[in-house]
Amino acid sequence: MKHRIKNSQNISRNCLVCGAENEFGLKTRFYETEDNQVVALFQALPQHQSYPNVTHGGISAAILDEVVGRAIMAFHDAESFGVTVELKLRYQKPVPIGVELKAIGRITVDNGRIFEGTGEIYLPNGQVAVSAEGRYLRRRLDQITDSAFIANEWWPPLEESPEEISLPS
Repeated sequence: MKHRIKNSQNISRNCLVCGAENEFGLKTRFYETEDNQVVALFQALPQHQSYPNVTHGGISAAILDEVVGRAIMAFHDAESFGVTVELKLRYQKPVPIGVELKAIGRITVDNGRIFEGTGEIYLPNGQVAVSAEGRYLRRRLDQITDSAFIANEWWPPLEESPEEISLPS
């Protein structure tokens, strides 16, 4: 299924998941779809492995936590963010190291302050490797960080957004 992209989301300097300057980070890029989901593109490095050539489960959890938590931005605005209250994962297949992977997150329930969402990490062959369900507290960026971070460490990625991203249906 092709997802048309309407926007790319900001990244930061040092975040493990999206940090552009984090030597050991995933350097994930996040894109909002026209149907208000968020697609993440990332590649795990050898530093992220557990078993040989397999991404550590905690890294998979971090990606899914981020992509579901960021889905609130597509649903509301770029100043909203999700702070994790609860995250449940189901590991189904090993997540490989060194290949581009995709994850997608969406909001399933929005009660204003608390929201719920789901997400999946897809293997290159289209199979779901890991799925997640989470509950989050909706916060504005200025409620969870300071203005110096927003001004100096939170910016749009330099790469151009793709027009569409294909994911299995």
